[in-house]
Amino acid sequence: MIRIVLPQHLRTLAHITSEVQLNVEGPATLQIIFDELEIHFPMLKGTIRDHVTQQRRPYLRFFACGKDISHEPFDFLLPEEVNSGEKPFMIIGAIAGG
Repeated sequence: MIRIVLPQHLRTLAHITSEVQLNVEGPATLQIIFDELEIHFPMLKGTIRDHVTQQRRPYLRFFACGKDISHEPFDFLLPEEVNSGEKPFMIIGAIAGG
């Protein structure tokens, strides 16, 4: 089971109040997580990644085990601590500015 923490605006859109738990067989990648999120929460389609290019949306960052993995390819294997549910995969709303 993979635990996913979403930013408040995506939790509101998906009508959830806490972290999401997804059952994923085998080692998870970013692609698998996003596919599963969009299957279970279709209202999130296009909010995390672009519909056409599948690129990460601006102002969103991805973290696993305290490490920023926002620029990793979508076939990046998540750490075992995330795969086992010990630590959450986090999607954070980034803020631009100075």
